[in-house]
Amino acid sequence: MLDLAAGYRAVRAHTEALAAGLTEADQCVQSMPDASPAKWHRAHITWFFEEFVLRPHLPDYQDFDARFGFLFNSYYEAVGPRHPRPSRGLLTRPSAAEVGDYRAHVDAAMLRLLEGNQAPRDLVMLGLQHEQQHQELMLTDQTHAFAQSPLLPAMLPDWTEPVCTAPLRWLACAGGLVEIGAADGSAFAFDNEAPRHHQFLAPFRIASRPVTNAEFAGFIEAGGYRTPGLWMSDGWATVQSQDWQAPLYWRQIEGVWHQFGPGGLAPLEPDAAVRQISWYEADAYARWAGARLPTEAEWEHAQALEGVCHARDLVWQWTNSAYLPYPGFTPPDGAVGEYNGKFMIGQMVLRGGSLATPPGHARPSYRNFFHPDKRWQFAGLRLAR
Repeated sequence: MLDLAAGYRAVRAHTEALAAGLTEADQCVQSMPDASPAKWHRAHITWFFEEFVLRPHLPDYQDFDARFGFLFNSYYEAVGPRHPRPSRGLLTRPSAAEVGDYRAHVDAAMLRLLEGNQAPRDLVMLGLQHEQQHQELMLTDQTHAFAQSPLLPAMLPDWTEPVCTAPLRWLACAGGLVEIGAADGSAFAFDNEAPRHHQFLAPFRIASRPVTNAEFAGFIEAGGYRTPGLWMSDGWATVQSQDWQAPLYWRQIEGVWHQFGPGGLAPLEPDAAVRQISWYEADAYARWAGARLPTEAEWEHAQALEGVCHARDLVWQWTNSAYLPYPGFTPPDGAVGEYNGKFMIGQMVLRGGSLATPPGHARPSYRNFFHPDKRWQFAGLRLAR
């Protein structure tokens, strides 16, 4: 399992690289209940390996600190009680340095297990994919935290904003009976990506690229945030109660739009994909544009079409599909069965990947999901008709 050991080292190192520029105070801040401190992310994914891999499979493993299970369990009810999610920012201890020691302790045990060919490969792969999810959350959560500071610090000072300069084209898809979902045994996939199954699609067209900032600015200028007929009822109530007037990190300075991001505050790039919008905003924009959001089956089938660009590298793309189980879905046995299945209610599916997604983590069958009002993620949209 030396290849898995090398992958383990690489993923764990990337987490530490993301946190390297953060101070002790940076790593403790929790800017809203939906977000978690960077220190907590680093510790939680370490606890995941300790709880699900080391304790059951390395007989002589010794806990770094038995109290950490309570502090860093996220939502696994079968494992036991845990510290309340909205209060993670109150965990001033352990320090960020002690979390680093915890990670080193678990890493040493994990590498001993991996290099001795004793590790359960499927569980280790799940843990690594889980860590990559938290790498993305570290970036999105810390960006949200820094956006609350008058200093507007940059988490990644060398960040460059990719653009989407390809002209918009409408690509035709004949539809018919198609297969979607992860194929058995082909590569890693989360449980919610299976089973692979058939769906019937009516003929449709899909945009060749995501919607850009310049295009979304047209929606704002046309009064999109002031026109109730464009919005679902809950969305319009949210617009009014939260005073939405633009995407989350847009700011007007002397009449010019700027955007805050991992690199700090900068003038809005017109050709970049619009991001940090909710499903409600994506749906309202699509209606204003005389289009709609694609279903997740349409998105997955169409992403392989010639001419489709930026499917998985700029923004997650909201779909018009509720997050529900595929036909025949059954969660795995044990505590890891709580990973995805119990969240299949009240949320909408996003497809693709984003600027914040670690390289190699996204795939065509990946199903991301959030409640329709959430907008601190790198979420945008692609239109369909």
